[in-house]
Amino acid sequence: MSISDIFTSAAGGLDEHERLRSHVEGIRERAAKAVPWGPDTVGIPPQAGENALMRVNDIAFYANARQEIVSFADLCLALLDSHRPRDAGAIGSGDSAPAQRCRCCMLRWPCPTVREMARRLD
Repeated sequence: MSISDIFTSAAGGLDEHERLRSHVEGIRERAAKAVPWGPDTVGIPPQAGENALMRVNDIAFYANARQEIVSFADLCLALLDSHRPRDAGAIGSGDSAPAQRCRCCMLRWPCPTVREMARRLD
């Protein structure tokens, strides 16, 4: 499937922008509901050559991961709010749909920002 196929919405189906939005909203919702990890709540698997500093770093990572994922999802949603399609105002020829451009960067839709988000989040 090519990137242009991904962004073409089927009748009644979600376009790629809405699919990405739903995906990121799901990540944010699951992260917000997750119980924060800590040394008392979740066992951290031992590592080869483990030392106390590595263990502290692991605990700090797991303890902060929930909020960092929520913040990352908020960033993605803000980008998707900014970068969305709009009619470019051109007259299409024949039965083809008129060209669309991104509301934010005014590049041809799908813009590079949304294409890269789709590539990275899939």
